Amino acid sequence: MNASKANVGIVIVSHSPLVAQGAADMVRQMVGDEVPLAWCGGDPAGGLGTSVEAIVGAIEQAWSPSGVAVLVDLGGAETNSEMAIEMIGEPRMDRIRICNAPIVEGAVMAATEASGGSSLEEVVATAEELSPL
Repeated sequence: MNASKANVGIVIVSHSPLVAQGAADMVRQMVGDEVPLAWCGGDPAGGLGTSVEAIVGAIEQAWSPSGVAVLVDLGGAETNSEMAIEMIGEPRMDRIRICNAPIVEGAVMAATEASGGSSLEEVVATAEELSPL
């Protein structure tokens, strides 16, 4: 690992702002500030849901030259995350991946892997090992 290489960033997207914040709090307790981390949740009106604009903002906040792994809780969060990645566009969209993993456990495992300087592909693979077949 190159010590000067930035760690992969982690973004947590949930329909509930409390779930997203709680998962982010767990990540911070496990890995500290070793990885760029952001979260978003809820719709603009304060209810359950997700916002493409908030997801773009979270990706920007957690951006790393090594890439960003995005963990989502439900289908709508995944769809909006895909739209956010499209909005970010080239060349950075090629360094953003949505993980098919449980949001809390996946975020903790992805961040733990990222804190060791692993590649985006390794971070995503580690999180996705938790996904049921």
